Amino acid sequence: MALTFDLKATDGAARLGEVGTARGVVRTPAFMPVGTAGTVKGMLPGQVRGTGADIVLGNTYHLMLRPGAERVARLGGLHRFSGWEGPILTDSGGFQVMSLAGLRKITEEGVRFASHVDGTRHFLSPERSMEIQALLGSDIAMCFDECPALPAGRDRIAASMEMSMRWAARSREAFGHPGDRALFGIQQGGLEEDLRRESAERLREIGFEGYAVGGLAVGEGQEAMFGVLDHAPAQLPANRPRYLMGVGKPDDVVGAVKRGIDMMDCVLPTRSGRTGQGWTARGMVNLRNARHRDDPRPLEEGCPCPACAGGYSRAFLHHVVRSKEMIGGMLLTWHNLTYYGRLMAAMRGAIGAGRFADWERGFHARRAEGDLEPV
Repeated sequence: MALTFDLKATDGAARLGEVGTARGVVRTPAFMPVGTAGTVKGMLPGQVRGTGADIVLGNTYHLMLRPGAERVARLGGLHRFSGWEGPILTDSGGFQVMSLAGLRKITEEGVRFASHVDGTRHFLSPERSMEIQALLGSDIAMCFDECPALPAGRDRIAASMEMSMRWAARSREAFGHPGDRALFGIQQGGLEEDLRRESAERLREIGFEGYAVGGLAVGEGQEAMFGVLDHAPAQLPANRPRYLMGVGKPDDVVGAVKRGIDMMDCVLPTRSGRTGQGWTARGMVNLRNARHRDDPRPLEEGCPCPACAGGYSRAFLHHVVRSKEMIGGMLLTWHNLTYYGRLMAAMRGAIGAGRFADWERGFHARRAEGDLEPV
C-alpha cells in the first residue's frame, strides 16, 4: 500500500500511532518542518532529522515557480534534489495561490494567477497540481482546494466547500492510485459544524489515504479553532491519519493533539528562529531584548541542541541576532526545531503511558512561569 496507519494507543481523543510510507515511518503525533523551496531554511537535511523530524513539507506553489517541477523531475525528484531521504509531504499550492488576492482569478476550472516572483502568468487546477506533485515525487500529496480567509459569511464558506469537494474528486481521479504515493483529502467548512460534517462525508465517499482539516489558522483565533477541532477530527475516518494544516504555536499544537490530530506543520519555528525568537518550555524568548546581553546562561537548560548544549550563551545569541550574523538564525532555528521535536516526543510518551491530561497540565503550568529572571 502507498500508506499505512497503525493506531497504537489513545488517551481521550489524543492518538499515538505510526504512518508508514515507502520512504519510512512517521511517528505520530508528528510535527513537519516546512521546507518551502525544497529546503528547511538554515538547516542541512541530517540536522533536521536530528531534531526528531521524520517528515518534511515541500511547497508546490514555490517549487513550480522556481526551479520548476519539470526541472526537479529531470534531476531525480525532490528527495534527490534536496538531499532529504525521508518522507516528504507536498501541499497542493492552493493556499498560496488563494492568498495572492488581486493577482489571481478563481473559476470552476481552476485558478489563473500572476507569479509574485516575476509577474508571469500561470494556471493551477486539480489536475495540474497533481501533475506537479507527481513530478516532485512527494510521498504524500494534498488534493487541490480553496481556502477562504476567516471571518467569512456562511454562504461564501458553503460555496467554497462545495467547489473544494468537486476539486477533491478531480484530484483523486487525476492522482489515481500509484503504489508508492498517497493522496490526502482536505476537509473544509469554516467554523460551521454541519458544513464540516458534509465535507467529511463527501471526502469519505471519494476515498483518500489520509485526511486533513483545512481552512483553520487563517485568522479565526485559537478559541474558534479549538471549537472546530472539538468535532472536526471525529468526523474523519478513525483508521486514517488526520492532518491539521498550518498549525502552529506550541499551545496550538498541544491543543490539536488533545483533540485527535496526528500531523501538523507550520513555518513558525523556523521563521521565529530567523527573527531572533527561541521557543522554550517557559514560552517564547526574544533574544533581541537587551536583558540578555550579559546573560551567560544557555537559552534553555537541558536542551540538547547546539545552541544550548554547544556552549553558546544567551549573551552570544543576543549579540549575533542584533548583529545580523547568519549563525544567529541558524542556531535559533536548530533550537526551535529541537524544541518542537522534543514536544512531540513528550506527547507521544504521555499518550502511550495514558497520562496525557497530567502531562498537559504540567505543560501549561511551566509556560505560565514565564522566562528566567534576568541576571
